[in-house]
Amino acid sequence: MANTSKELASPQPALDKAEALKLTPVSRETEVRLDRYLDLLLEWQAKTNLVAPSTLPNLWTRHVSDSLQLLTIAPSAKIWVDLGSGGGFPGVVLACALAETPGARVHLVERNAKKAAFLREALRVTQSPGTVHLADIGDSVDRISGPVDCVTARAVAPLHQLIGFAEPLVKRGAKALFLKGQDVEAELTEATKYWKIDPQLHSSRTGGHGWIVELDRIERREPSAKAYGTRA
Repeated sequence: MANTSKELASPQPALDKAEALKLTPVSRETEVRLDRYLDLLLEWQAKTNLVAPSTLPNLWTRHVSDSLQLLTIAPSAKIWVDLGSGGGFPGVVLACALAETPGARVHLVERNAKKAAFLREALRVTQSPGTVHLADIGDSVDRISGPVDCVTARAVAPLHQLIGFAEPLVKRGAKALFLKGQDVEAELTEATKYWKIDPQLHSSRTGGHGWIVELDRIERREPSAKAYGTRA
């Protein structure tokens, strides 16, 4: 009976990967890098909680495709800043996908030392273009010099705080892309108390109730907004 159960369970990761690659196709080279990254993640997951354990059977659809879909919104973007990178979604996934793109780089901002160490190892193992910044989000954004095409975040903070963190980069010309869940409308309502924004919402390709909030312009409504919008 044990063997039967194993046989029934074992196809799940392969099926999940196949479904993900249908949703967000990548080159064979990128696929190999992503495989290496997920192998490393599973190795580290035993000692450092990088993703919710309940999502492990669906890493490709829940995390990889969810991250890759950002490239369809900003296909020409080369320089990315990922706020609160955690286990590397979307930052490391983007770096893997952009490894063949000349001049591409992903800045991964993470304040947890263990997770930052994992991110560095993930970039090394996959040979992907990225820089890990071990720092609080609010302390690092202003230090990232040069042009930035996109700033993103996933499961990091409420939208009104993310907007505050991203404001300096968006004012320099970056596009903000924030991955959000089913409460996105409530978060937008809260955010508009402090920020003048014209958001575009994109429904997640991976199904469920996920959304991507796209912002090209951010303005403070009043000086007091700083207390709510720039620091977690």
